[in-house]
Amino acid sequence: MINTGKLAGRTLFITGASRGIGKAIALKAAQDGANIVVAAKTAEPHPKLPGTIYTAAKEIEAAGGKALPCVVDVRDEAAVRTAIQNAVAQFGGIDILVNNASAISLTPTEQTDMKRYDLMHSINTRGTFLVSKECIPYLRKSNHAHILNISPPLNMVPHWFSNHVAYTMAKYGMSMCVLGMAKEFESANIAVNALWPRTAIFTAAMEMLTGKESDQFSRKPDIMADAAYAILSKEPKKQSGKFLIDDEVLTAEGITDLKQYACVPENADKLMPDFFLDVAPEKLVEFAAEGSHAASLKKPQAAAAGGKIEGLFQKIESMLSEEIVRKTGAVYEFKVKGEEAGTWFADLKNGTGQVGKGNPPSKADAVLTMDSKHFFDMFTGKLKPANAFMTGKLKISGDLQKAMKLEKLMGGLKAKL
Repeated sequence: MINTGKLAGRTLFITGASRGIGKAIALKAAQDGANIVVAAKTAEPHPKLPGTIYTAAKEIEAAGGKALPCVVDVRDEAAVRTAIQNAVAQFGGIDILVNNASAISLTPTEQTDMKRYDLMHSINTRGTFLVSKECIPYLRKSNHAHILNISPPLNMVPHWFSNHVAYTMAKYGMSMCVLGMAKEFESANIAVNALWPRTAIFTAAMEMLTGKESDQFSRKPDIMADAAYAILSKEPKKQSGKFLIDDEVLTAEGITDLKQYACVPENADKLMPDFFLDVAPEKLVEFAAEGSHAASLKKPQAAAAGGKIEGLFQKIESMLSEEIVRKTGAVYEFKVKGEEAGTWFADLKNGTGQVGKGNPPSKADAVLTMDSKHFFDMFTGKLKPANAFMTGKLKISGDLQKAMKLEKLMGGLKAKL
């Protein structure tokens, strides 16, 4: 996506712009010579995530823009107002708001504690509403006023609620802001749209959530930045109230080479679909979670040979060693459903390790729930753990980071099966 200069001198207020998609959008606009308000919480380096508002500001200025780093927790009304007032004092107004800040927890109802629930709703839904509300008086004065929420289309398919209803509600709250505000501020010539990715986008947060291997089947944040740039470059009256998908936006702009956005170009045709979209049937079947609306599209399969799961755990037992226990340091409980339903455990925390059928001898650090055929595929390398988790085939309760440590064990099994 070639920069056109249409955002030169425009002021963008971007929440969550210290890293990931928010920073990518900021850098793209900076190449036009735009003013960027980096509104994010990270003033001091995060122990696990790279980047602060100050390092992002340096990158923005190096790219050709002007930057104003502001410490902003979008849950804090006073902090939001102060940042907006500072932006107006520095740059003379606000032309564009990008509501990118978001919190995620892909947990089912019983495993979602209310502190995490409140965090997601306070940042995603309430934060988007608050920052929009406070920016609108200044957007009214702009001749190029846009609000862009990084949120999904409102897809009422039950599957997108059943696996993580708390997160879905929080993200859909952002989308409902688009639906309502686009109409409410139509006469003020403020465009309000949503942008969402077709596939998983690899960011530092995504890596922390699902592991390093998720980049194999993801796109770079650049595709969202280019799509956002195309949307925000348009005259506000031309498009509002739309739920836009990144690759569709770029295709409409004449960009046909989407391979350039894949983290691993060789996998450009095998990318993991993101949440909330109705994807092509063949992709839907490939990635569909058990119980999803796509399950009926799957071709009937012959019954699995008996004892595959039991044989799998026998192989795991043969691999156990003090080194594996030392590197893993966790107890796992596996709730297997489907043709070979049962409960299994792997104690990779004590002694030289132990596996068996039934409940673990001590409390599990992570509980993994999965259909037997997907379970076998995951442990034999046919199904990536990150893909399984992100598409709902694998449900995890407990310590997510410890659950993802199983990847190395799976890699060893692949050579034995």
